[in-house]
Amino acid sequence: MTMPSERAMRVLLAILSVAAILATLAPAQAEKRIFIIANNADDYGVDRCLANGSACGTAAATTYCQTHAFNKAVSFRKIDRDDITGAVPTAGGSGCKGAGCDEFVAIECTR
Repeated sequence: MTMPSERAMRVLLAILSVAAILATLAPAQAEKRIFIIANNADDYGVDRCLANGSACGTAAATTYCQTHAFNKAVSFRKIDRDDITGAVPTAGGSGCKGAGCDEFVAIECTR
């Protein structure tokens, strides 16, 4: 006959075993971050690569991610000023108007 404390230990061991198995089965989530950068013309053509989604943009976006301690770029795209919430003034009111305004690029990085 088993003692009550032995039974409790067996139940606890079974619960911990099931929890450990479930923890290993859960898919690992990669850390992602979206960087929004000004798409300034710098005479290197990087701005055109990123904003137009050209093949050269993949290398530029990946390099940007790596300089910020991420492994690679998942995506990159040109975004409108209105898509940025609160950080950059929009065209309404005292915001930027005309051709002299910066355009922006979103780069999604992952670890």
